[in-house]
Amino acid sequence: MDGVQLQNVNTVGNGVNTVNSVSRPQNINAGVPYSNPNVTKVPEYKPASYTTTVKLRTALTTKDEKNKYKELTEELTPKYRKKLEFALKSGLLLKNNSSDRSTVLDNLYKIVKEERDPGLDKNTLLEECLDILANPYVITQTCEDIPAEYQKAVIGLITGLDTNPQKIAQTKWELDNMHTGTCPAASVEFDLATKQTAEFFRIVEGLTSPKHEVTKKIKMDSLSEKSLDAIWLLDTFNVPWKQESFDTATILLKPDENAIIRARIQNNHRDTGERSMIDVLMQSTFMQLGSQQTYNSLTDKRAPNEWTQDDGGLIEFEKTFVESVIEDKNTTSVIYQKVDDEGRLSGYTKDFKTIKKELLDTLRAGYNINIGYTWPDPYNENKLAGHEITIVSYKVKQNGEGVFICQDSDDDMAAPIEMSEKELLPKIHHAGIPDKIASKDFEYEDSWKLTLDEFNNTYNNKNSKPN
Repeated sequence: MDGVQLQNVNTVGNGVNTVNSVSRPQNINAGVPYSNPNVTKVPEYKPASYTTTVKLRTALTTKDEKNKYKELTEELTPKYRKKLEFALKSGLLLKNNSSDRSTVLDNLYKIVKEERDPGLDKNTLLEECLDILANPYVITQTCEDIPAEYQKAVIGLITGLDTNPQKIAQTKWELDNMHTGTCPAASVEFDLATKQTAEFFRIVEGLTSPKHEVTKKIKMDSLSEKSLDAIWLLDTFNVPWKQESFDTATILLKPDENAIIRARIQNNHRDTGERSMIDVLMQSTFMQLGSQQTYNSLTDKRAPNEWTQDDGGLIEFEKTFVESVIEDKNTTSVIYQKVDDEGRLSGYTKDFKTIKKELLDTLRAGYNINIGYTWPDPYNENKLAGHEITIVSYKVKQNGEGVFICQDSDDDMAAPIEMSEKELLPKIHHAGIPDKIASKDFEYEDSWKLTLDEFNNTYNNKNSKPN
């Protein structure tokens, strides 16, 4: 993971948080026209990984695989048996692109046959897994409501059993009107589900277990070419970790302690369009990782730190750290927009032709692209508001118009959307680009040196004594 520069631009769902601002306007239109594409039509331009020559396994070959498949089938209704069959025939079920080489089938079997958190039904979890395998666009950040029978207890947890009626009323209003700022986490969740499918379900299995945790071995150079800077990053983000060798480290991934409350409620009270149990636990885990372990699922807030004074979503630097750790890949957060001290767009670091080329080169290499795009917020003096989405493909229409195919976790649609390149390119603030592609156009200084210098300068200035 490398970064070009550090800017305090929060990327959250539907513009809840803004640049250099603590205001939280709700339901702001992003101003980017898009339409629901015909999802059965194959785009003209597809990521290389979608057309890879790697042979997928679509048949059960060992006795162990056949027994596991049979036992899973016995747990399912006819509707979900078809989804399990789809997962097999599509090659997804026997994928083993996980850190321990376990397959999707192995992890689904564990979810059903091994102990789960007592508030999470194993069969409901299995169905959620199969829903994602059949259509990963069901992944959403749309917040779940807290049913009336649980509100008193949840409000008590949030307020510390405060008896002040005004504080209780304010907390209830916030719960009833909550809109999550987890779009960066949801984007990483979608990316992992579509690109490292077996690893996604290995993590799901760990987070839904009684321990609510999973370990992951990563390469230190996924964070930085310099081991000392990689160590600094892990320590700065308060990640529980231990070094396995000079080149690798094992980290502990865990949601915040309140996430399981929301997940248990969703087990029996999930409404159409709301986050699944899997979404709740995954997004909490990724928010914890990016916010220095300070996220609270009940309030959807995190603690401010040296880089941001906001208590909402993740800024681009934090999001890129999460992406690099979770996917164990060296990602450069390329900043395309220049933002002035007032939080307004002042220019671009690259021309649109170069931006487009970097995006298309990344798609050709087989990657999705997590991007943060912005728009002037009319409710906040036209300062920039932001949102994180994932580019999955590109096509050219018959009229010659270029269109990016995207996943938006905040559009209430379980399907990809189309975004015109003419409209989208000027709005992209940052994009997660593989280092080898980002470094073609510019020679970047190691991002962690830039970030370490900025962190130390901020710390020294804050703690300097007057003459």
